[in-house]
Amino acid sequence: MAKIRQKSLYICQQCGYESAKWLGKCPECNSWSSFQEEIRREKKDQRIQFHQPVQASPLLKGDEQPPPRMQTGLPELDRTLGGGVIPGVVVMIGGDPGIGKSTLMLQMLDTFSNQKPLLYISGEESKSQVQLRARRLGLKSENILFAVETNLQNLLFLMDQTGPGLVIIDSIQTIGSDEIESIPGNVSQLRTCTAALMRYAKESGTPLFLIGHVTKEGSIAGPRVLEHMVDTVLYFEGDQQYDYRILRSTKNRFGPVNEIGLFQMTGDGLKAIKNPSQLFLDSSDNPMSGNAVVAVMEGNRPFLVQVQALVTKTQFGMPQRTASGIDQRRMNLLLAVLEKRFRKPFGFHDVFIKVAGGLRLDEPAADLGICMALVSSLEETLLPASHIYIGEVGLGGEIRGVSRIDERIKEALKLGFSKIYIPKRITISRDFPSDIIVRINNLNGVIH
Repeated sequence: MAKIRQKSLYICQQCGYESAKWLGKCPECNSWSSFQEEIRREKKDQRIQFHQPVQASPLLKGDEQPPPRMQTGLPELDRTLGGGVIPGVVVMIGGDPGIGKSTLMLQMLDTFSNQKPLLYISGEESKSQVQLRARRLGLKSENILFAVETNLQNLLFLMDQTGPGLVIIDSIQTIGSDEIESIPGNVSQLRTCTAALMRYAKESGTPLFLIGHVTKEGSIAGPRVLEHMVDTVLYFEGDQQYDYRILRSTKNRFGPVNEIGLFQMTGDGLKAIKNPSQLFLDSSDNPMSGNAVVAVMEGNRPFLVQVQALVTKTQFGMPQRTASGIDQRRMNLLLAVLEKRFRKPFGFHDVFIKVAGGLRLDEPAADLGICMALVSSLEETLLPASHIYIGEVGLGGEIRGVSRIDERIKEALKLGFSKIYIPKRITISRDFPSDIIVRINNLNGVIH
């Protein structure tokens, strides 16, 4: 009989690095004070067991059919997942506390069509708390089962007895195994519990959704190995000051990456946003200087967003530079281009930039619109509300090409824009009206 002995290890709670002794700084991820002692049981006689050999077949021979997908009943969630839920898929959903992860999962259970019972496991809230939220959301399905459980072995037994068609665990950081002598939420518990739950999902073909907490840096709490283990990783993002939410796919083995879904948080739960561009465009009838519309891509979806700039004469020796929604270093770079190449006197002015709606712009296609908003506010000139600007601005003032130009133009035409400024050296694969498209090679083409 194999003897079992205990071994003490120190494991980094950020990356999972193991050490025989305590270290103040992790040599793998450089995080400080992240090591915790854990007791690991090991069998002294560990022999390699050979199982039945697996037969390999030619990759390009045969006609393998893609796995069938089940619709969740929430079109924005289906879009983010790549078209629906695949049997046996393991999805991890992360997000800030109170952002709406549990609300989204409850609404999915209410609209998910399946003859089998749907199981919701909570390790943080009681049945009365979840029941109160379900009634507020107007859930009507009687096929939803609920349980409060944090023990992995009991959880696996419950799933084996009920045979659910879909399982939601809220949250994975609260689940612990009796085989690991450490508290739930640390590295060993997370890896062991996730691996056991994944094994059940794959063997039974049951879709599994794991809700995960996020750290201060915005990543899912625990080692990055968890994100590598699961099939799909979704992040539920949003600002508490705004009512819209973005569900973003950062990993998907069965669909496109960086796909997003848009929701609006209301008193009755999450509602899908069918036309996201109208959410970020100004609907007021009082035009003002410093407003420009840009077309950006969020995942595989085009957005039309309004950029607002305010330029005033400085009252102090050092002019202020404030940016909300874009990187301030990027704003300083564009200001330097306008000052150096086009003699615009921004050095004596305070500059403030804001992206309407609280959205953050990280792609370079918004550069042209930002420059136009800055010059418009500086010179107190109105930009036509029916014009839209697409293009990256180089250090010489040249307009560089951007990706997915056809989707951006199509979105602008759908909302009735009459002039679309795009880079000159860019290929358009579709036939758009020639009187609407304006090709420019340099900022001189739009700045006078």
